[in-house]
Amino acid sequence: MPRRRDVHALDESDVRVRPGRRGSRPRSKLRPAHADATRAMVTAVDRGRWTCAPGADPDRPPVIAMRARELGRTPVVVGDRVDLVGDLSGEPDTLARIVRVAERDTVLRRTADDTDPFERVVVANAERLVVVTSVADPAPRTGFVDRCLVAAYAGGLEPVLCLTKSDLADPEPFAAQYRDLGVPLVVTGRSTAGPPAGLDALRAELSGRLCALVGHSGVGKSTLVNELVPAADQAVGRLSGIGKGRHTTTAALAFPHADGWVVDTPGIRSFGLAHVGADDVVAAFGDLAEAIDDCPRGCGHLGPPADPECALDDLVCAGALGAGRLEALRRILVALHQA
Repeated sequence: MPRRRDVHALDESDVRVRPGRRGSRPRSKLRPAHADATRAMVTAVDRGRWTCAPGADPDRPPVIAMRARELGRTPVVVGDRVDLVGDLSGEPDTLARIVRVAERDTVLRRTADDTDPFERVVVANAERLVVVTSVADPAPRTGFVDRCLVAAYAGGLEPVLCLTKSDLADPEPFAAQYRDLGVPLVVTGRSTAGPPAGLDALRAELSGRLCALVGHSGVGKSTLVNELVPAADQAVGRLSGIGKGRHTTTAALAFPHADGWVVDTPGIRSFGLAHVGADDVVAAFGDLAEAIDDCPRGCGHLGPPADPECALDDLVCAGALGAGRLEALRRILVALHQA
């Protein structure tokens, strides 16, 4: 009977390696540096494919790209600056790869409602958020505007308020609520001939920037987008799988405009603000950010009786903050606290 070998005396030559389907060579964790990648901006997202503008240049053919495997589930949204490799010709049936996503300067986020902890990034790197609301037909909704302002301040965007249909009602009573906040205001209305009145003022606010537009159905936002970017209506009609008709898309779409880009976001009807805190909003006001360091823990900055020791009231008493400005700020904070 043969003697059993001591297991402690075994070496590599005694172990039989069965070749598997994947081979026995370990996979390297090193990935290509992609030093020759081309920077681009995402202009549309459709079912796992991203439309990108190389160099954010609207004169170059758009490129369709997929997300590289090494990015995993890294979210990529309209406005993101990405690095592309592969076929960048923009020819039909060609496909590039997104290998990197640059750090975002600003982020417009929302949640499904005020209790949903899951954040949805709507647009990245937008400089301004244009909140479009009509002064009549339909009547303006202060709560929606306030929530949009909160989302803008929390995400690092500069809000702009655009009031439409000024030919139907006086916009001043509604606009007065926001003047003390220093929000830029544009008023438009139907004219007897030609484009809506006030369109040049809106163009000036958008020029040279990446700007996102939000607004309820019926306020005239689609009319403004089509006037600002005549090709937008045609482009939406060509996009398949993103929407169910013209300007009924549930995804953001970016269109070139006046040395900048306009992002249409028709799918946003409301902003859940579960991801935002009161300090995030106040911090957007440079002259108030340091003052709230003296507030007690958990202060919501609403003032008495809810927050009787809020440091912002001390600024008003000292003459460093106007009472009207604080009142306007607290009104939009109420929108944040209301579920």
